[in-house]
Amino acid sequence: MVKIENLIKNYGDFRLDVSMEILEGRVTGIVGKNGAGKSTIIKAILGLIRPDGGKVTIGGKDIAQLTVADKEKMGVALSDSGFSSYLSAEDIIRILRKMYRFFDESFFRAYCSQQRLPMNKPLKDFSTGMKAKIRVLTAISHRADLLIMDEPTAGLDVEARNDILDLLREYLSKNDNGSILLTSHISTDLEGLCDDIYLINDGRVILHEDTDAILGRYGILKVDGKAYDSLDKSYIIGTKKTAFGYTCFTNEKQFYLENYPGIVIENGSIDDLILMMTGD
Repeated sequence: MVKIENLIKNYGDFRLDVSMEILEGRVTGIVGKNGAGKSTIIKAILGLIRPDGGKVTIGGKDIAQLTVADKEKMGVALSDSGFSSYLSAEDIIRILRKMYRFFDESFFRAYCSQQRLPMNKPLKDFSTGMKAKIRVLTAISHRADLLIMDEPTAGLDVEARNDILDLLREYLSKNDNGSILLTSHISTDLEGLCDDIYLINDGRVILHEDTDAILGRYGILKVDGKAYDSLDKSYIIGTKKTAFGYTCFTNEKQFYLENYPGIVIENGSIDDLILMMTGD
């Protein structure tokens, strides 16, 4: 669906240099600290910035060669952009009718009614959660094959976040071959939705793994100094000194469960992945 090959973008001292793929029928997440390069990747895919090197293709076509019909197959929701704050939901409907041949107006209206989104008030009078719902609703309401979501749940309370995630799940239930690229700071959003995760740090991919593997195979070891010295470190991918000894991050939790029954071993998470592998 989307292929990024040695994408390079320079901003002063920052350099993005990544390769990655978003496969058909998959939900792919990008995680990393602020400034890691997540939004730069999204903007490069959308052609909003000019790369300094590399190649981005969607459906086998270079992004510069995409036709209007190709772009209609994409749905986009960016956290830092959207419709004018003086437009209403009714105004947005009129715009989408003209933009997309397959705009599903009945679905759009039904969701607004279900979520009690006012149709004639300007967006500036909407809450943060209501604005986020309109952004995502707009992205999925024209039968897009590829959704690109940059921090769709940023700044939302738990209820609004769950509403957004349910909307994305509804999209997936109706589009067996649909794909989503999603960035988020909220690990539970990614754990419950993504098939695979890319961890970005300082402009580079430092890990790509299936979400199930992260949650099932990865783990945290907590050991004192003596246990650490005798530990087989073949499957340790991150270590942090602590007051009691060491915290170690492993990608083979079962190995340590079987061979070191006396040490504390906890399940890993995406938050652990970020913290241990980015040096925090």
